[in-house]
Amino acid sequence: MNQQGILVVVSGFSGAGKGTLMKELLRRYDNYALSISATTRKPREGEENGREYFFLSEEEFKKLRDEHKLVEYAKYVNHYYGTPREYVEEKMAQGKDVILEIEIQGALKVKKRYPDALLLFITPPSAKELKRRLVGRGTESLEVINARLKRAAEEADGMEAYDYLLINDDIDQCVEKMHQLIQLQHEKTSYHLDFLGKMREDLYHLDDRD
Repeated sequence: MNQQGILVVVSGFSGAGKGTLMKELLRRYDNYALSISATTRKPREGEENGREYFFLSEEEFKKLRDEHKLVEYAKYVNHYYGTPREYVEEKMAQGKDVILEIEIQGALKVKKRYPDALLLFITPPSAKELKRRLVGRGTESLEVINARLKRAAEEADGMEAYDYLLINDDIDQCVEKMHQLIQLQHEKTSYHLDFLGKMREDLYHLDDRD
């Protein structure tokens, strides 16, 4: 059977806990690779270049874009975000399931380019809880938080484009549900076309001696 890894796109409102979910998923299972996005925003406290993001200048980012070295890119709250193509395709070829943690604009672009990609949307259990988490991070001004909440209201219109919705209320349950959905995706017939073709051919050529 085809051992090619699958592409998983994870989106969600800022403050939904996507980063925490990804870290826990990778800690529990070794068959995943988290794609590191490039961004023009400044690092938050504790973030390192090449670990959370590749932190680039706007000029560096646009060079990657113009050379078609990004799977997708988008502008979000005054900063560019994009997914380097080489890492994604290399890991999938190695059989790893590659997870892209990106916003909704980029997710829809990926789906056009990779129709078999699995799209998951992460949300907290309520709008009030989302605001509480954003304020509780203590990393951003009220102006930025309000901008993120406004953007979340706009993103809510695109949730139906995703394959599955995951409510991040209990971290353990959410991680396990995410893992199960990704593994189930491996069983789609579109990932086993070589096997299906061989099965058809073998059935056609069967005779009484087999």
